[in-house]
Amino acid sequence: MTLQHDNATSHTARSVRDYLQDRNVSVLPWPAKSPNLNPIAHIWDLLDRRLRARAIPPRNVRELAGALVEELGNISQQELANLVQSMRRRCTAVHKAAGDHTRYCYF
Repeated sequence: MTLQHDNATSHTARSVRDYLQDRNVSVLPWPAKSPNLNPIAHIWDLLDRRLRARAIPPRNVRELAGALVEELGNISQQELANLVQSMRRRCTAVHKAAGDHTRYCYF
């Protein structure tokens, strides 16, 4: 299994690295602080917006987990394809911005 994260300090702590190594999880090399290039960050943002838009928000961890699974299943193949297809534009924008934030960065 391979994990991708953004090299945030909390993700690169020795305890996290040891945990992943003990479970034979490799980490995909990725530039530090690169949310513009991280497609999964945009999926999390989409899920967050969909959960916040629910008429009845999750009231506990169990309901939250169920709602996340449900909303994840509601993401269309077209939405995922659009995200993948945007990667060339994202890389170009990050290059032009010399690694700084771009319009693709959601925060």
